[in-house]
Amino acid sequence: MKGLFLRAQENKMKLEMFYMDDEGSLTQRTIRVLRVSKESILAYCYERKEVRSFKQENILSAGPLRGKVGA
Repeated sequence: MKGLFLRAQENKMKLEMFYMDDEGSLTQRTIRVLRVSKESILAYCYERKEVRSFKQENILSAGPLRGKVGA
């Protein structure tokens, strides 16, 4: 998954991510990766409208943001 985050950072792609916070709550976030470190991802979170740090161990899944289909 680290490769996905590095590519997203390089290409300034938006990602959709499912994340479990420290209290065990599941959230879905749309992010733009700013920096990848060994233990965390620094990203702009579009839901919170601010830069946030996400622990890599709490990221359940992530992938490119899918566009809406249909009219």
